Amino acid sequence: RVLVFSVDPQASLSDIFQKDIFGKGAVPIMDNLWAQEIDADRHIKDYQEEIRKKILDMYGMDKIPDEIEDYIAAASAEPAMEESAIFDAVVDIVVKGDYDYYIYDLVPLGHALYYLSMAKVYDEWINKITKLREEMREYETMVSKIKREKETDEDKILTELLYIKGRINASSRILTDKDKTAFFFVVVPEEMIILDTMKAAELFAKFDVPIGGYVVNRVLPTELLQQGVPAYLQNRLTMQSRYLDEIKTKLGNQVLAHVPEMERDVTGLKMIEKLANIMYC
Repeated sequence: RVLVFSVDPQASLSDIFQKDIFGKGAVPIMDNLWAQEIDADRHIKDYQEEIRKKILDMYGMDKIPDEIEDYIAAASAEPAMEESAIFDAVVDIVVKGDYDYYIYDLVPLGHALYYLSMAKVYDEWINKITKLREEMREYETMVSKIKREKETDEDKILTELLYIKGRINASSRILTDKDKTAFFFVVVPEEMIILDTMKAAELFAKFDVPIGGYVVNRVLPTELLQQGVPAYLQNRLTMQSRYLDEIKTKLGNQVLAHVPEMERDVTGLKMIEKLANIMYC
């Protein structure tokens, strides 16, 4: 059982598989393959409802105060809220363990690094908050029913913090487990992309993220040089040859496959199968 999932709106699995996938959960593609596109906006709304419910349950309120509603609405508009919702959705998918293999199409590099760093940031933050909660409980004394009720509330908050910490640690262990996880970079033989890829690899290493290898994409066939192609294309082929040599020098046997520039977009199962045959046969 294999699940391929994405949160990148620019690389739509719906377009690639030619099926309506967005926001519909895991959609079957083949007998052993499912695809899922995470709807970040939907998860933000679910996030808001979950926060409201927990506030009402923990503090015995009948209604969320207006100032808290305003805060929830303002926080949801923050750019970090989308990343948080995405992170939470990814944790849900991975921790459930419903599949044997997960193929995660990461969002563009800046977001990917932010996402990967969130596990560490959240873990450190929750450790500090949990420690404060525990210290507060040590100094509290139950001298009245009100105090006992407050102690119960504190227990609920601490339980929630420990639950979140457990989820984050579980996903972080999976992401950095070299026996279970590998990240693959797709690199195009162009100067800036090579530079960006090498910088990204260094940053991934700082987060102990295991890199499984590199795939060189959109390689123009060198046979074109013998076919009297226009000067522009000749220049592109010459430039490409130089950067392919650079990739070989820097990455060596870490390059797992070279994918040629295809005659059409890779959409639909026939083109996906053709690409797979090029990469693995």
